[in-house]
Amino acid sequence: MITQHTENSQESINRYKERISNFSKEFELGLFIFLARRSFLWIIAFFVLAYGITFLVLRYTPLEFQASSVIQVQNSNTASRILNVSNDPTQEDAVLQAIELLRSKEFLKRTLLKLPLHVSYYSEGTFLEFEHYTGTPYTVVFDTVKAPRFGTRFYVELTENGSGRLSLGGETAGEPVAFTSGKWFNFGGFSLMITLHDHEGYKALREGLKSNSLFFVINTEEHVINSYTNAITVHLLNDAARTVEISCKDGNPAKARDIVNIIANEFKAYDREKKGESARKILDFIDEQIYKVEGDLKLSEASILNFKRDNKLTTSDAYTEINISRLNAIENDMMELELEENVLKEIETTISKSKEEDSFSMLPLLAGTEYELTLTKLLDDLSRLVRERDMLKQDLQVNNERLKSAEAAILNKRKVVLESIRSIKEKVTLKKDNLKAKRSDFESKFTQIPKDELEYQRIQRLFGINEKFYTMLLEKRTEYKISQAGNVSQHEILEYSTLPTSPVYPKKKSFYISASIVAFLLSLLLVLIRYIFHDKINSLNEIIKATQASISILGIVPKYKKEIPNSQLLVDKNPKSLIAEAFRSIRTNLQFISAGENAKVMAITSTISGEGKTFVAINLAGIIAYSGKKVVILDLDMRKPKIHTGFQAPNTCGMSTILIGKDPLEKCIQHSSLENLHFITAGPIPPNPSELIISAAMDNILEKLKSMYDLVVIDNPPVGLVTDGMTMIQKADYPLYILRADYSRRNFVQNIDRMFNESGIKNLSVVLNGVDIERKSYGYNYGYGYGYGYGYGYGYYEDKTKGAHESEKN
Repeated sequence: MITQHTENSQESINRYKERISNFSKEFELGLFIFLARRSFLWIIAFFVLAYGITFLVLRYTPLEFQASSVIQVQNSNTASRILNVSNDPTQEDAVLQAIELLRSKEFLKRTLLKLPLHVSYYSEGTFLEFEHYTGTPYTVVFDTVKAPRFGTRFYVELTENGSGRLSLGGETAGEPVAFTSGKWFNFGGFSLMITLHDHEGYKALREGLKSNSLFFVINTEEHVINSYTNAITVHLLNDAARTVEISCKDGNPAKARDIVNIIANEFKAYDREKKGESARKILDFIDEQIYKVEGDLKLSEASILNFKRDNKLTTSDAYTEINISRLNAIENDMMELELEENVLKEIETTISKSKEEDSFSMLPLLAGTEYELTLTKLLDDLSRLVRERDMLKQDLQVNNERLKSAEAAILNKRKVVLESIRSIKEKVTLKKDNLKAKRSDFESKFTQIPKDELEYQRIQRLFGINEKFYTMLLEKRTEYKISQAGNVSQHEILEYSTLPTSPVYPKKKSFYISASIVAFLLSLLLVLIRYIFHDKINSLNEIIKATQASISILGIVPKYKKEIPNSQLLVDKNPKSLIAEAFRSIRTNLQFISAGENAKVMAITSTISGEGKTFVAINLAGIIAYSGKKVVILDLDMRKPKIHTGFQAPNTCGMSTILIGKDPLEKCIQHSSLENLHFITAGPIPPNPSELIISAAMDNILEKLKSMYDLVVIDNPPVGLVTDGMTMIQKADYPLYILRADYSRRNFVQNIDRMFNESGIKNLSVVLNGVDIERKSYGYNYGYGYGYGYGYGYGYYEDKTKGAHESEKN
C-alpha cells in the first residue's frame, strides 16, 4: 500500500510537469471557465481587497498639485540691433542659458524669498498634516536678530477676544505662553508677534480636528531653497518656438501657483537688470576715456591759441599740409589701437578675476575689428563650459571626478582666452611700433621747415587727433545711451499659472485602474494555478484519453441537485427524470457487455470512498428491477457498510453472518419498496472480511442467488484502499468501475488499466457519476460538478461526522 501510494504521488507530480509543459497544447477553455466560476468568491475577494487598499491609500496619501507657466525666450534688442552695438549670443544659447538660470539655486533664492515662505502654517489631523500657506487664520512675525528655533513646531491655541497660548511640540514642550493678537511677546529667548485675522474661520477649522491641531514652523533660507529645488522643474517645451515650461509640485495648490508665477516674473526682471548692468559698465568705461581725452583736447586748444598769439603764425605750404595730413592719419590709427588695447586690458583683467560673465560687456567696443570673431568664439566656448559645470553641480558632489574635470576644462579654456588676448595685445603693440616708425619718417621730412611752423603743425596735429578721438567717444556714448533706453526684456510670459483644482498625485482613476489590473492578474494567477494543479476527472473524454480507448464507457450519471431521500433510491420517485433516463441508458448498454438469458453477476467498485458506487448500485439495481427483472443487492463492503442506511433497514444479520454460517441466506434477504428489488446488508463488521469474501461459501451463495434472481448486484469495497473486492470483480459478468466527476483523481484511471491489463478483467466498464450536464453551456460536453458528499474520504477505516446529506453517502 505504501509503495503504491508513493508511485501514485510520483505519477501525479509527473502529470503536473506534463500539464505545465503542454499547457498551450492541452488548454481546455471549458475547464478554465469552470475553475474561474468556482473561484468567483476568491476573485471578488481580490477585487474588494485591491479596491479597499486603494481607497485607504488615496484617503491617507497627501495630495500633490502641479502648477505650470510658460515663457518664450527672446534675446534681441531693437536699439542694439539698429546701432550694431551688441553682440548677443545665438537664440539656441540664449534658451539654454535661460534654463540653467531658472534652475540655479541663486536665482531660486532671489525668487522664493519674496514669497511668505519663512513661516509655514499647518493644521494637524489624525493621519495627515495640511499646510494653509496664505489661508491661515493667523500670521507670525519674528525677530531675526535673535535666532529663533528653526524647524521646531510651535503649537497655537487661540482663545476668545483675540488672545491665545503658544507651546512647543514634543517631550520638551514646557508650559504654554499666553499672547495677545498683534503684540510682541517673548518665547524661549526670542521675540515674535502673532496676529489673528479670522477667528471665526479658526473656529470652523477646529471642528473635527484634534486639540492643538494648529502649528507653525519657522524656516531658514537654506531650508526654503532646498525644499523646493527638487519640486521645481524647468524643461524645454518647444525648441522651434523657444518656449520653456516652469512647473512646481506642492501639497498646497495656491503656493505652487504663486511659485511658478513669481519665477516667470522675476526672470523678466532679472533679464532687464543684467542688460542694464552691461550697458552701464560700457558707459562707465566710455566716460572714463572721454574724461581723459577731454583733458588732452583742452590742453591742445590752449597750446594752439597761445602759439598763434605769441608767434603770429597763420599758414603753411601745400607740401607741409600733405605731410601733416598723412601724419594725422597715422596718429588716428595709433589712437584707435590704443583704445583697442585698453579694451583688451579690461577684458583680461575681468577674466583674471574669474568673472566670466562680465567679459562679454566689453565685446561691443571691438565690433568691426579683426579680433572680434576670435574673442567671441573663445568666450562663447568658455560660457558653454561654465553652463555645463553648473548643470553638473546640481546633481554631483563637490569631489566628483566629472565635476573636477569640468572645472579643469574651464581653467584651461580661461588660460587659452588670456593667451589669445595677450597675443592680440602683442599684435596691437607691434602695429603701434610700426606706426611710430612711420611717424618718425614723416617727422624727419619737417627738418627743413622753420622751427616755429613745425611746432605749430605738431600742436595742431595733436589737437586734431584728440578732437577726433573725443568725437568718436561721444558718438559711442550716444549710441549706448540709446541702446540702454531700449533695454527692455524681450522674454514673454505666454501662460500664467492658474490655481490647480485637481491633484497630479495620487490620481484616483490611475490608482483604481492599477488596482483592477492587480486584482485581475491575481485572479488569473489563482485560476491558472488551480488549472495547472487540477487533477480531477471531469469528463468521459478524459477517461478515454487516459486509457487510450481500451476501456469501455458504460455511461454517465448526472448530478442530482435536489435533496436526495434517505433511501438514496431515486428512480422509483420520478421515473421520467433525467437521472432515471441515465440509468436506463446504462441498463441498455449492459447487454453489449454480456448477453444471454441466464442470471448475471454485477460487481461495482471504485478507487476510494465517496465516488458514489453505493448510490449507483442501488439505483442501477432499481432501474433494472423496475423493468421486471428480479434483482438482489449484496453489501460486501463489510468494513464500512452502507446498503442498510440506503434502504433504512436493520443490519443485525447479513453477508458476514451468512458466510460464517450463523444465519441462513433466506433469513437475511430483505425487500425494498420496489417489488423485484431485494437486498442483503453487510451484517456486523467482521475482523476478516477478505477471507470471508474469497471463501468457498461465497461462491455457493452466489450460485444460490443466481438461481433465485436474474441479477445479483455486489457493492464491493473500494479497490484503491483494500483488495477485498478484486475477487468478485474477476468473477462478475458486469464488472463496473465508478468514477465521480470533479472528485476522482486522474491517476485513478491507472487502477482501471491495471485491472484490465494485469488482472485480466477485459469486460471492465466505467460509469462516470456526478456529471454536471450544464457543463455544455461552457462549450464542452464534459460535465463538471460536485457530488453528493459520499462518506469515506481517504480515511477508509475512520468514521466520518454525519452531515446534512448523510443519506447521499455510500
